[in-house]
Amino acid sequence: MADTVIENINDYMLQLGRQARAASRVLLRADTAAKNAALLAMAELIEARADTLMAENRKDLEAGERNGLDAAMLDRLAFNPERLGTMAEGLCQIAALPDPVGAISDLNYRPSGIQVGRMRVPLGVIGIIFESRPNVTVDAAGLCLKSGNAAILRGGSEVFHSNRALADCIREGLDRAGLPADAVQVVGTTDRAAVGALLRLKDHVDVIVPRGGKGLIARVSEESLIPVIKHLDGICHVYIDDHADLDKAVRVTLNAKTQRYGTCNTLETLLVAESIAPRALTALKPLFDDKGVELRGCARTRAFLPDIGEATEADWQTEYLAPILSIRVVPGLDEAIEHINHYGSRHTDTIVTENYTRARRFLREVDSSSVMVNASTRFADGFEYGLGAEIGISTDKLHARGPVGLDGLTTLKYVVLGDGHVRG
Repeated sequence: MADTVIENINDYMLQLGRQARAASRVLLRADTAAKNAALLAMAELIEARADTLMAENRKDLEAGERNGLDAAMLDRLAFNPERLGTMAEGLCQIAALPDPVGAISDLNYRPSGIQVGRMRVPLGVIGIIFESRPNVTVDAAGLCLKSGNAAILRGGSEVFHSNRALADCIREGLDRAGLPADAVQVVGTTDRAAVGALLRLKDHVDVIVPRGGKGLIARVSEESLIPVIKHLDGICHVYIDDHADLDKAVRVTLNAKTQRYGTCNTLETLLVAESIAPRALTALKPLFDDKGVELRGCARTRAFLPDIGEATEADWQTEYLAPILSIRVVPGLDEAIEHINHYGSRHTDTIVTENYTRARRFLREVDSSSVMVNASTRFADGFEYGLGAEIGISTDKLHARGPVGLDGLTTLKYVVLGDGHVRG
């Protein structure tokens, strides 16, 4: 499973694009039973080939150690029977989800006698560029297949052998179900030029989805000639309103920040109404201290918590992905909404309040892909939203917004049903 020697990257990627386009047309005719059969076959193969998959994964781990990857990164890359079982279970869960393709909605008679509705259809070919976690290979393949899309997957060089081994399971699963193996193709080279070539395949790829750090997503956004589903930052907020239940506020805030630090839906800036700030901040401070969270506050925050660090303008614009939290005391709801819309990344924001009117204003006026009332930002996730696995989070406003599941990987077209009708 060595890196494929490719003389001309552009020609190689063009061939992948052509094969994906041809496969996507076959998938348009595929029924739900065939797609589910492929997903279940993939799951079975992953479990049956656990030893082979872990042997290939060890090659990546050994290369990572030689290249100086830290222990946390190596742990993210590592396979074990439990993680492989989770991948297989994820495919089974996708198979159990309703098939969105072909569903017709809003079918209504018009005065002319025709019926007009909208049908959900695949996007076509999806290019997915991702880093580190090899489970993305399986999740992406499963979601793209169930939604009727062909996929070209380009994983990071640090998981090259792992991805190639998983790709063998995926392609064989497709073949067992009578579907084209080219419906899911894993780029067979670590050459970084393959990314640029993929981003230029506008005649063969319909959408690009980047999964990784800010540097990768920024590069894809800048270079792609193809529409991109993405988010750059997860600068998420919790606003504790002066009508908040304090117990709820403490529970939601602590979970939003400390349940996991390195995710895009983790709390990064806490906003607190000034009338409740003394009670809320003094209740939260020892809990954050116990968790080892560094607090940085505005001048009014530090008046209540004098031993914390000073928050700078840069803090309001930072996604820490670490046990660091910036805190700002604001006069009230108007200022909280203004702060979020100015500094936020349109990802996920929460208000804690018992005031129905204020909750409704927050939901309406905060310009983010997920807006919540009395709930942790950590719920902004495809699984928690009932979408099954997700391909990623989108903070864009066109096409998909928020967690992108099966529906987000499809689009709508108008369908008209007539019986010899002509326009007069």
